Amino acid sequence: MRLEIKSADRIGISQEILSVFSQQLWNLRAIEVATCFTYVHIEPDDVSLDKIRSSLAKVEGILQCREIDLLPSERRENHLQTLLNRIPDPIIDIDEQGIILAINQAAKKLIGNKADKLEGQDITSYIELDHKILASDKAITTEINFAGTSYIADISPVIADAEAEAKVTGAVIVLRSMNTLGRQISLMQTRNDQGIENVIGQSAKMKLLIEQTLRFADLELPVLISGETGTGKELIARAIHNASNRAKAPFLAINCAALPEHLLESELFGYAGGAFTGAQKGGKPGLFELANGGTVFLDEIAEMSIYLQAKLLRFLQDFRYRRLGGTTELSANVRIISASHQNLVALSAKQLFREDLYYRLNVLSLELPALRDRKEDIVLLTRHFIGNAAAQVNQQVPDISEQAMAILQHYHWPGNIRQLQNVLFRLVALNTKAIIEQEDLADLLAQSSDQQAQAVKDYSDTRDWKSAQAAFEHGLLTQLYPLYPTTRKLAKRLNVSHNKIAMKLREHGLD
Repeated sequence: MRLEIKSADRIGISQEILSVFSQQLWNLRAIEVATCFTYVHIEPDDVSLDKIRSSLAKVEGILQCREIDLLPSERRENHLQTLLNRIPDPIIDIDEQGIILAINQAAKKLIGNKADKLEGQDITSYIELDHKILASDKAITTEINFAGTSYIADISPVIADAEAEAKVTGAVIVLRSMNTLGRQISLMQTRNDQGIENVIGQSAKMKLLIEQTLRFADLELPVLISGETGTGKELIARAIHNASNRAKAPFLAINCAALPEHLLESELFGYAGGAFTGAQKGGKPGLFELANGGTVFLDEIAEMSIYLQAKLLRFLQDFRYRRLGGTTELSANVRIISASHQNLVALSAKQLFREDLYYRLNVLSLELPALRDRKEDIVLLTRHFIGNAAAQVNQQVPDISEQAMAILQHYHWPGNIRQLQNVLFRLVALNTKAIIEQEDLADLLAQSSDQQAQAVKDYSDTRDWKSAQAAFEHGLLTQLYPLYPTTRKLAKRLNVSHNKIAMKLREHGLD
C-alpha cells in the first residue's frame, strides 16, 4: 500500500510517523519526504487504511492520510519511461561498467523476446564497444552493429559531481538507423518548392512534361532526365520522388561533377573504418545505404569517371555493393534518377560514357525544354520569381511594364530558368520604383550578355577565320538585338554606324 501523509511543517514529524510504522511492525519498502508531505510504501497490503489513520492520530500535526497509486519517484519514472517509449530511436542507459540500466520500447523491439532479460546485462554482449569509449567524458558518435542492423550511435556520458571532482557514472546511447539518418539529410536538402504542383508552365511542352512525370512516378524504374543547364532537372527529379510510393523515404542528391573520383566513390558507396588515411574510425555510410527505400539523384552523370561508371553498372545489376575498403556485401533498395545536360549518346560514341550504363539508366527518359522554347511560360515564371524576390528582400511586389515583359520573352536565356530567376532577383533588389521599366531590364541584361561574351568559348571545331568571325557576330547580335530592338539603338550600344548594323542583321537573318 502506498500512502500520502500530509502534515504540518514541524521538525521531527517524519521520524514520529516512521516510529508509528515501526511499532506496528509494518514493513517499509520505500519512503520519500517533502515539505509537509511524507510518502510511504508499506507491507502487507491488507492493512486497512482506517487502522493506519487511527495509528497516526497520536502524532501531532497530521492533517491527512490517503492511499495513492504511485510514489512521486515512481510517477516521475513512469512519465520518463512513457516519454522515452514515444521516441522512435532506440535509447539505452548504462552505468560506468557498461551494465544496462534501462531501455526504451524501440530498443526492446530490436532485441525481441530477450527484452525482459536485457536490464542488468553487459552492453557489449549486444554491441561491440570498447569499455574505454563508454567511460569517456566526451560525447562520441560512431557506427555500430546492433541486433544485426547498422546504426549510428550517439554516446553521451552521464557525469555526476563527486564533491569538487566530476565523475563519469554511465552513458546514454541513442541509436539512429541509416534510414533515419538518410531522412534527416534529405530534409536538410529539401526545399519547399519540390512537388509537381510547383512546376510552373502552361505551354504544351510543359503540360506533356508534367503528365509524363506523374506517369513515371508510379513506375519503379530508372529515369534519365536531359536538358540544358538551368532547366530544372533536380526539381523534376524531386517531383518524381514525391509523387511516388517512396515519398516518405529519403531523397538524396549528389552532383557528380562536384567531387573528384575517390571522394565521389566514398560518398556513393561509403567506406569501412581505416579504408584510407583520414577515414573516420568507424567508417561512413554512403548515399545508397542512407537512401535505402528511397531515391538517389545523380546529377551531371556524364562527369562520372569510366571506373565509377563500371562500379555503378555493377550495383544496378542486383543493387548489392561493398563499402570502400570493406568486405561485407550490402544491399540497398533505391531508385536511381540521373540527369545530364550533355548528349550521352554522342559521348558513348566517343567512348567517354559506357553504352551499357546508358541503356541501364535510360529505361525512362524525360527531355526538359529550354526556356527559349517555351516563351509562353515566361510571364508566369516572371510573376512568380518577382513575388519571391520581393518577399526575400522585404519589399512591395513591383509591377512590370509590357515593354519590359516583351524583352524577357524575346531574350534567348542561355542560362534558362536559373538565369531568369537570378536576373529578376537582382532587378527587384535594386529596384526603387513601383514598376519595372524597359530601361532597367535592358541595362541588366546587357551586363549579363557582356559577361557571357567574355567567357571562354571552345573554337576547336572552327573551320577558318571567316566562319569564326561569323559565329561571333551572330552570337553578339542574337544577344543584344532583343535588348536594343532598333538599328540606331544597337549601333549606339556597339559604337558603329546604324547602316553596318542593318547590313549585319540582314546578313545573319536577324532583321
